[in-house]
Amino acid sequence: MTAIDLNADLGEGFGRWRLTEDEQLLSVVTSANVACGFHAGDAATMRRVCELAADRGVTIGAQVSYRDLAGFGRRAMEVPSAELTAEVAYQIGALEVFARAAGARVAYVKPHGALYNRVVRDEEQAGAVIDGVRLAGPALPVLGLPGSRLLALAERAGLPAVPEAFADRAYTDEGTLVPRGRDGAVVSDPEAVVRRSVELVRSGTVTAHSGARVRVHARSLCLHGDT
Repeated sequence: MTAIDLNADLGEGFGRWRLTEDEQLLSVVTSANVACGFHAGDAATMRRVCELAADRGVTIGAQVSYRDLAGFGRRAMEVPSAELTAEVAYQIGALEVFARAAGARVAYVKPHGALYNRVVRDEEQAGAVIDGVRLAGPALPVLGLPGSRLLALAERAGLPAVPEAFADRAYTDEGTLVPRGRDGAVVSDPEAVVRRSVELVRSGTVTAHSGARVRVHARSLCLHGDT
């Protein structure tokens, strides 16, 4: 039987407001990308999600982002490398406090939104993220797009690099994600998401936005809770 890690973004809310159904998602995923307060999430939410994940045996990961609450971390930003390194380490450290309190640990790191897309090609910003991961402590695995500068630099730094794919996002012919602002960037039909998931896991390919078949080597599959 073919198996793959399934990850989802969790803890994306503030106080009583919640974007995702965390408890429902935790019943099906194996890894939880927990928002660390820079694009979404607050201390109480981070603690709650860590407790829920630990109780269900779901692996906890830090979803780090640019400091962009107003834009949900999806706006392109220019952040100096040293500042980005510090902010990545800060987010991981904050989540680690709540993960430990729940009897678990932060087990990997994944960038979010604009930062995720930026480090596909931007060597300097990708390096700053990797430096932040290393500053935070142990050799944490890093999740990212296959072929990205982020994963290449992670491997160079001795960190486990985990390529991931997206069941509910459209791909370009180059194997990158279609920007969210474009038509068809998000696949919202549940049956289509299931078909794409099976295709990715079984054949290591996905049908791109153009209709072409694109090879995507992935060890983890991401599904967004808002789709």
